Amino acid sequence: MNQHVARRAGLAVALSLVAAAAGAQVGPGTQWTKDGYGYLQVRPDSVVQLDARQPTKVQTILSKKQLTPAGQAAPLKVRRVALSDDGHLILLNTNTKRVWRYDTRGDYWVYDTGTKKLTQLGRGRPESSLMFAKFSPDGRRVAYVSEHNLFVENLADNRITQLTSDGTDKLINGTFDWVYEEELDCRDGFRWSPDGQRLAYWQLDARKTPNYLMLNTTDKLYPYTVPVEYPVVGEDPSRCRVGVIAVGGGETTWMDVPGDAVQHYLPRMEWAGANELIVQQLNRRQNESKLLLCTAATGAVKPIYSETDKAWLDAKDGAVGWNWLEGGKSFVWSSEKDGWRHLYRVDRTGKEQLLTPGNYDVISLESIDEAGGQLYFLASPTNATQRYLYKVALKGGKAERVTPANLGGTNGYDISPNGKIALHTYSSASTFPVADVVSLPTHQRLHGGEVPAPAAKMKLPKTEFFQVKTVDGVTLDGWMVKPTNFDPAKKYPIVFMVYGEPASQTVTDRFGTGLNRLYQGSMADDGYIYASLENRGAPAPRGREFRKAIYHNIGALNIRDQAMGAKEVLK
Repeated sequence: MNQHVARRAGLAVALSLVAAAAGAQVGPGTQWTKDGYGYLQVRPDSVVQLDARQPTKVQTILSKKQLTPAGQAAPLKVRRVALSDDGHLILLNTNTKRVWRYDTRGDYWVYDTGTKKLTQLGRGRPESSLMFAKFSPDGRRVAYVSEHNLFVENLADNRITQLTSDGTDKLINGTFDWVYEEELDCRDGFRWSPDGQRLAYWQLDARKTPNYLMLNTTDKLYPYTVPVEYPVVGEDPSRCRVGVIAVGGGETTWMDVPGDAVQHYLPRMEWAGANELIVQQLNRRQNESKLLLCTAATGAVKPIYSETDKAWLDAKDGAVGWNWLEGGKSFVWSSEKDGWRHLYRVDRTGKEQLLTPGNYDVISLESIDEAGGQLYFLASPTNATQRYLYKVALKGGKAERVTPANLGGTNGYDISPNGKIALHTYSSASTFPVADVVSLPTHQRLHGGEVPAPAAKMKLPKTEFFQVKTVDGVTLDGWMVKPTNFDPAKKYPIVFMVYGEPASQTVTDRFGTGLNRLYQGSMADDGYIYASLENRGAPAPRGREFRKAIYHNIGALNIRDQAMGAKEVLK
């Protein structure tokens, strides 16, 4: 019994190390300083600014005293922080509550570094009801959503202007319903115009969608139902449209997007200039994508780019932001049209140029360094279980690997806006996670990279990676952990860890692969073989055909790949 407890404790340490490494990277929401060398970090009773080049250089931006509202004894528990463009105002998100999966509603406060004053926004609104508060470009106002309506608050006098008043649980302004959040990664549903005088926003009409009653059995002593506007298979989704409204209030100008607003999705929208929006539209089957330029003042729409696929097309990676080049004359777009996921430069007329030619997949666009004439992306052309940083010229051409050859495994990067440094994490199935800061493009370590003390005492599973070719001629990646003191002459029971659907991979060369969180003890010590195979349909960087072969074949092709792969393993 004590042995089992010790093993479980070891696994808990392992998982905490993974979390620590992920936290060290800060993530895509990193609040970098204007020069690109510093970033903000929320601590239990303070907000500090760190210098990515000098870990000992820590500047307290907000102290415990400054985070404590007048008349209260305890400081705010800050969940998120954002700076105004000039850095004089700090927006603080606190007291957050979950909406579906994420804690996207809560309270917001603004700290003025000039007056040393801490002010709560949305006075009079229900507690923890504000969502996605954002400074206007000039820092004079903050816009937010509360109870499915849009509001703008003037920071000089905290006067609140309600922009929409028709919002209900079923008519949703400035955020999204369950389908858009779960399937299209949409949450923040409004954008400031570049001049700060208008807001562009989504409106979803779910009034024709019946409630699906979910049972909550965990939050209270007695279970209760939670109504969700969920369209079951075959039913219509919510009607969606995009509009623009002045910050002083008035009528909304709705974009005249072609097609049935129920039978199409609008998963992405951003400002494309002083008086234009760019919108991505997907049809209901999600096999046709169109990019539309919309005139904000009139709602007039002009299609500029379209794409179709026999299986499906994804919404633009990243629900917020657009990858503009040349001051908005063109942008970077990803497509699988040639059989591989590649990056293209597309101008406002729809003319495209391939930037990353070759028989490999771009896993993700990491950063555009326009001043340096290059962009960074993750890829792994020769091993679908790993992740490396590459760079390519903005004019296109042969990609060059940036990650050093000795870092075989999974690498992650949070690249500074100046393109000169990155917060880097690294791990493999046989290597503990480490976090460091590196210079770019040389990948020289500036500091960090130490293995946490508890990690040095941990025993990792001996994970072996392999490939098998099935009777269907399909090559599958796999990993295996053999029993301790394995004897090839003996027979052992084998347990396969299977996922098999399009959302994630199971065969990855990173820390934690080969560990079974659901097993009490050590499978290897107890005489089991533990293994996993990556069937077609998994989002592995092995080309479009590998990923999309599962279209109309879920429950058939993936299961056959697993079964035929298992037969090869057992030979």
